[in-house]
Amino acid sequence: MPRIGDAAPAFTAVTTQGRISFPTDYQGKWVIFFSHPADFTPVCTTEFMTCASMQQQFAVYNTQLVGLSVDGLYSHIAWLRTIEEKIAFRDLKNTEVAFPVIEDVSMDIARKYGMIMPGEDSTKAVRAVFVIDPKGTIRALIYYPLSLGRNFDELLRVIKALQTADHFGIATPANWQPGEPVILSAPSSSSAAQERMAGHADGIECTDWFFCTEELSADAVESGIRGRIAAGQFR
Repeated sequence: MPRIGDAAPAFTAVTTQGRISFPTDYQGKWVIFFSHPADFTPVCTTEFMTCASMQQQFAVYNTQLVGLSVDGLYSHIAWLRTIEEKIAFRDLKNTEVAFPVIEDVSMDIARKYGMIMPGEDSTKAVRAVFVIDPKGTIRALIYYPLSLGRNFDELLRVIKALQTADHFGIATPANWQPGEPVILSAPSSSSAAQERMAGHADGIECTDWFFCTEELSADAVESGIRGRIAAGQFR
């Protein structure tokens, strides 16, 4: 199974949007690469409608969506057409899934990415998520069982948090959202810790030598990330 910090395993595949070479075709972009157990299943249908409706929100952060299941191409096409023409979920209907969905009947790609977990199901991919950065490096992994639909708002938050951490050189606390304080790295020496506790710049608050936060506005986050994207700066 690939791990955080590894290069995303390369492959070529047939998709609903044509043949792709992964991750080469996505160099310079972030990718949410996610698997689903099977076409024409209800939980997967709600997931695809939800993430398709958010595709432009991800695009703002230079992020592409790529799906996969072990079904064939024609099954994918028929299922996506059914979603667009017949299915309503919450306030979503007539939802077009415009991002590529990979055919993986052989399960070669799913096995390469550790998406097949026999303890859960030996013939279907679990709900795996790989967040891959513009250099093709895996930055986050999230796995869900077959019964649990994913929270795509959380996946968008992960993208925002990773890009914010890269740009500003900080970390983000639990449940962080843009506009909330971020965490400064712990000092690397006793003298640096003493200096930090003796005084700090405006917007920085330290409650102990190792725990300091800094105000970072939502506007600063947005402008920083978009400027980085425009400049082609990734990590």
